Amino acid sequence: MTKTSEDFQVFVKPVGAACNLACSYCYYLQKGALYPDEKSFRMSDDLLEIYILQHIQASSAQTVFFSWHGGEPTMAGLDYFRRIAELQKKHLPANREVLNGIQTNGTLLNEEWCRFLKMENFMVGISLDGPEKFHSSNRFRKDGKSSFDEVLRAFQLLKTYQIPCEILCVVHSGNVRFPLEVYRFFKSSKVEFLTFIPVVERLSPESNQVSDRSVPAKSFGEFLCAIFDEWKISDIGTVKIQIFEEALLTAFGPDHALCIFKSVCGRVPVVEHNGDFYSCDHFVDSAHWVGNIRGNSLAELLESMGQKAFGQAKLDLLPEYCLKCDVRSMCNGACPKDRFIETPEGEPGLNYLCEGYKLFFNHCKPFVEEVAEAWGSNQSQ
Repeated sequence: MTKTSEDFQVFVKPVGAACNLACSYCYYLQKGALYPDEKSFRMSDDLLEIYILQHIQASSAQTVFFSWHGGEPTMAGLDYFRRIAELQKKHLPANREVLNGIQTNGTLLNEEWCRFLKMENFMVGISLDGPEKFHSSNRFRKDGKSSFDEVLRAFQLLKTYQIPCEILCVVHSGNVRFPLEVYRFFKSSKVEFLTFIPVVERLSPESNQVSDRSVPAKSFGEFLCAIFDEWKISDIGTVKIQIFEEALLTAFGPDHALCIFKSVCGRVPVVEHNGDFYSCDHFVDSAHWVGNIRGNSLAELLESMGQKAFGQAKLDLLPEYCLKCDVRSMCNGACPKDRFIETPEGEPGLNYLCEGYKLFFNHCKPFVEEVAEAWGSNQSQ
């Protein structure tokens, strides 16, 4: 039985790119075009069982973690997820445990869903872009109506059922100029786990120009700095913000947890509704198709030469400008999907968000160094 040599996380798509919303900045809706002859994007029951078994067999961790993504995964229906839980219990060895995460827009959640999620110990990620005026500018239903009220209702319902919930806030050109208004909205809503995801939309695959929705790089850095300063004063231990946690990890030595800041990537692939395995959620295209789990096991695909090469390219193609950067350990060139501008010396492959990341990581670096020094002193006592 093949197991992987490293930890991994699969973004599995039980309904492919299908979604009940039409968010303007969604990069995944168009992926349905990869399967023009498909009538249903729901993963079949037999393939679902194959995937779950292979995932358990591939994992060497005590806790086997599943990530259900989309599109909108709740469109598969609650009974489908009950079947997922049954299959996991069927195939999980007695000495191990399973943990599920689901990323959702929240609009289909209700009390029955929440009772299930609580009973089966799911963690939930829900997308909310801050106050209504910022959320509603991009996240709307197919009839053009805002999803804000439904999403906020879902978040409050998850809190009522005490289900661990992370807010994913997309940062775009509309909300990036109002960092404290966005952050204080989340604090007033009692958000405990918060992730900021910057919009970077290239006008074409060959272009180094971005859409009007995209965040200006420097503005994104300023957004993070402003929130960091308030968080550092009043919210440490109360609100966990993913990029701040990643920066602080460098104080303790281990590698980053988040793929975009790791020196080498490739451990967060996608398994589509038909079993197709792609290198990354941002590279679901024919050039990054690695295989299908009906033909090769999940572990074999994770350890394949193609997938290893994809991950190693992140390091191998890092510009000299990045190699010499004083905050390289915090960034490592960030996500390859955004490496499409040139360095000041004209070398290709610089991350579009570089100016913002450098601004933020240099801003928080003194605090990280203080934490590292305090931790080192405690270790030596």
